[in-house]
This record gives sequence, C-alpha cells and structure tokens, in this order.
Amino acid sequence: MVRVALVVGSVVLLLLAVLWGCQRQLIYLPDTSAVPVGVGAKNVVLATSDGLQLGAWLVPPRGPDSGVAVLMANGNGGNRAGRGPLAQALAAEGLTVLLFDYRGYGGNEGSPSERGLARDVRAAQQYLVEYGVPPERTVYFGESLGAAVVTELATSVEPGGLVLRSPFVDLASVGRAHYPFLPVELLLRDKFLLAEQLAGVKAPVAVVYGSGDSVVPAEQSRAVAEAAPTLKHLVEIPGADHNDAALVHGPEVVAAVVRLVEQL
Repeated sequence: MVRVALVVGSVVLLLLAVLWGCQRQLIYLPDTSAVPVGVGAKNVVLATSDGLQLGAWLVPPRGPDSGVAVLMANGNGGNRAGRGPLAQALAAEGLTVLLFDYRGYGGNEGSPSERGLARDVRAAQQYLVEYGVPPERTVYFGESLGAAVVTELATSVEPGGLVLRSPFVDLASVGRAHYPFLPVELLLRDKFLLAEQLAGVKAPVAVVYGSGDSVVPAEQSRAVAEAAPTLKHLVEIPGADHNDAALVHGPEVVAAVVRLVEQL
C-alpha cells in the first residue's frame, strides 16, 4: 500500500509540474500568423515599454465623428482579424477604433503573460493619447480575457467608460469551473483579478454576456457586474455562447458601446 501511494503521489506531482510549466500554452491560444491590412483600416505600430513593436489597426470613423475612440482588447485566442467586423460596426457609429494584437499574437514578437499584456494595452492607450484622444474620450472594450486586461489598465488610467464582454471574476474562478479537481489557484502564475480590480474603478461600466456561455459561466459575468461601483448597463444575450456571432460582433454588443458613449 505504501508503494502504491508513492507511485500515485509521484504521478500526481509529475502532472502538477507539467501543468505548472505548460500553463501559459493552455491559457494563451494565439494565431501567430501575420495580419494583413484590414478593410478601411490603417496599419499602425505600437511601442511597448519593454521594447516590442506590436501590430495594430486604426479604424477611422465613418460618417460624423463622435470624437470618441474605442480601445479594443482581445480575448485569449486568434488575432485581431477575427475582431474586424466589430471594429467596422463601431466605426459606422462614428467611433475611432484601435484594435491591436498582444505580444506573441498576429505575428508579434514576444510571449504573452499577464504582465506583458499590461504593457501591451498601455502602449495602445498611449498611442491614442498621441493621436489626440484623451482617456476621458476613450472607451475601453475588453473581450473575455481582454476584459481583465482593460480593467487593470483602468485602475491606473481611468477611461470615459468600460465595456466588458463575457468577463470572468478572475482566472482561477474560470479554471475551477472547468477543472474542479485541480488546485487551480495554487498553480496559476497569471491571476487576472478582474472583479477585485473593478471595485476600485469609478468609470461607468457596461457588462455584456451570453446566458449560454460555455467558456465563462454567465454567473461569473453577473458577479463582475455586481462588483462595478458605477454599473450603467447589464446586457444578457439569451442563449449566446462565448464565440457566437451575437457576442463577437452582434448588434447588442455594438449598442452597449454606443449607449455608454452617449453618456460621455
């Protein structure tokens, strides 16, 4: 029995060691291919504080210019090309849109991490300032993991508004929902404490989520909304899963951004 226990214990420790070493490959799922110029977009380059050059699209407004910009932070998969339809829909509402790829995504150098993504989103925000859009005329839009990225940014550079699409409470909470048999919180290097950080953000917030989300449970997005000191809108899209078109670039998502912009 002692020998069996030692073998089982060794296997468990080996598994945990593998998960510790490979966790970022499980969290970040980039499309690393280079991204061509988007339709109606201008290719721009963002300079991070640690010396990386990140590819991005600047999508100008179509029609009357609202004078407001949307800084879009992607989720953990793909690259900015998959978010092009949402950027175009927002531009059609008179908004300037900056859509960028994190380090390790879309042909960019580097490897993603929580600290690295924080540097990347700050490079995007600084680009907008240099472009002539101050933080109070900027709406941060974060998709899933990107919701945590822009919330962390908002704790130091407060925006005019914050739109969180399919946000989670923190990364450990999502991990526990999918891997209840693992000590996820102890294993994680990257924490992304979204709800905890949101509690200190005074900017108006809108939360959009799908009731059928199989990646980020709907109750987590509702808990994030409850943590927002200045919640303006809570939008549930009935039956929508995490990557359904209705949540990726649907009219309810666009309307949530526009409503928040109208309050600036």
